[in-house]
Amino acid sequence: MKITSKHFLLQIALMEISICSVLAFTTQTRRAINIRTYYQVSNAKEACKYKQTKSKLFFSTALYASSSATKYGKDTELILPNFETKEEYYEYMMQASALPKGFQTGSAAGNFIPEEAPSMGALPIKGTVIHLPDGPTDSWAAVFTQNKFPGSPIKVGRSRLTSGKPIQTIVINNKISNVCSGGDGVANAELVCKAVGDALELSGGAESVLPSSTGVIGWRLPAKELAEDVIPKALEDLQSETAFNTARDIMTTDRYPKLRSKTISNGARIVGIAKGAGMIEPNMATMLSYIMTDATVSKSTLQSMLSNAVNKSFNSISVDGDESTSDTAVLISSNKVETSDDLLDEFRDALEEVACGLACDLVRNGEGTGHVMRVKIANFPGTNLEARRLGRHIVNSPLFKCAVSGNDPNTGRLAGAIGSFMGKFKNDADVSSVVMTLGDRVIFSNGKFVLEGDAVEKELSDHMKDAQQGDAEEFPPHQKFVEIGIDFGNGSESATVLGSDLTNEYVAVNADYRS
Repeated sequence: MKITSKHFLLQIALMEISICSVLAFTTQTRRAINIRTYYQVSNAKEACKYKQTKSKLFFSTALYASSSATKYGKDTELILPNFETKEEYYEYMMQASALPKGFQTGSAAGNFIPEEAPSMGALPIKGTVIHLPDGPTDSWAAVFTQNKFPGSPIKVGRSRLTSGKPIQTIVINNKISNVCSGGDGVANAELVCKAVGDALELSGGAESVLPSSTGVIGWRLPAKELAEDVIPKALEDLQSETAFNTARDIMTTDRYPKLRSKTISNGARIVGIAKGAGMIEPNMATMLSYIMTDATVSKSTLQSMLSNAVNKSFNSISVDGDESTSDTAVLISSNKVETSDDLLDEFRDALEEVACGLACDLVRNGEGTGHVMRVKIANFPGTNLEARRLGRHIVNSPLFKCAVSGNDPNTGRLAGAIGSFMGKFKNDADVSSVVMTLGDRVIFSNGKFVLEGDAVEKELSDHMKDAQQGDAEEFPPHQKFVEIGIDFGNGSESATVLGSDLTNEYVAVNADYRS
């Protein structure tokens, strides 16, 4: 019998019910149990999922490819469609997940006992590998956090980037970020890199491996468990078909995998994945993002393009105003598809589309996010950086975030946030011409609010309600925003910044994160 996508999804649903139903638990139940129980149940679930994967039962790449091989090569749309279910979203992402030529990815799960809290018992951890099987590449670029307490993988990554040497493999782990921990974090990161280099017999050895870590800050990286157990299994899992599994397996508190793809006119492909749900206000980077391409583009051009794309995307978002210690964005090319100089503008635009799409997905998938705010600043009397800072100041205002969460058009909080920023950082600027909009409605002009009548109040509240999503949903149901406009009328700079509201779910997730 021919396996259709509907049959495929039905098989998944039936198998998840029959095999893992006893392990299922709701978000509310998860909050009610202690962290040890949560991790034990999570570990059991991960083991169940990986067992199914190995037996070609759970999102089996081989099964899906055998019936739908041509579907992998689609591109994600600029604006994602609406989705009714998690399965519908996953299928859409699978269809757009074909890896660029010359790439392999693999993942595996394991467990470890944290030295800092051994009484918690065995906790789950995943390792993921992105690999160039045909040899190392000089065509790679990276942007890292500017947090003054960077993780050890950031230190190693900066060293790799500064050296100018080629890389061949990226190794990623979740659960533990390897930041300011006891012991030697750099040595632990290098140990994992060496395990990858030895197992794959890389000509460049450990120095051709780029490490990334995400998760709890302050705990030691279980390097031995990763090097001896998880990474070997991840290498056995290497495949060259889809990036979807990688997008899924690098998640921590993320609600769903995030993937964007774009094919340019010569057939060169750009595929990006990202993880991050909290601790999101990047500064020259993102949480963790890996963008793969097979276009032939020089290292210097890739670095310039990545830096510009990051400023327009990941540096223009905020979920909670906290910059991570592990932020990393990597752009790497296998150089498999000849790309002439006259296609570089098209490549740049495609790269920015992928990066901006991932940035939007990060906010929409944010911990407890119930609304995504889109702040458009026009004619700002200052620099682009200052305009972006104003946008982040607005979406980070606790009072305004709470108002948005409650669908309360308390526009005074918006004006207060704008006035606070301008008073502190642009005190000499003229704000007499400022016009503010919420949705399609002008709410402030000529120094006064324009809010008379119940109809206006209802219109503004309805706009917020229309953009609302579930704060614990495992897929993005829509791509709507709470639209906020600020036009200063007397400058030349503009910026668009995305941000999240503040919900009870955000507090619950972060109150239970590790204690």
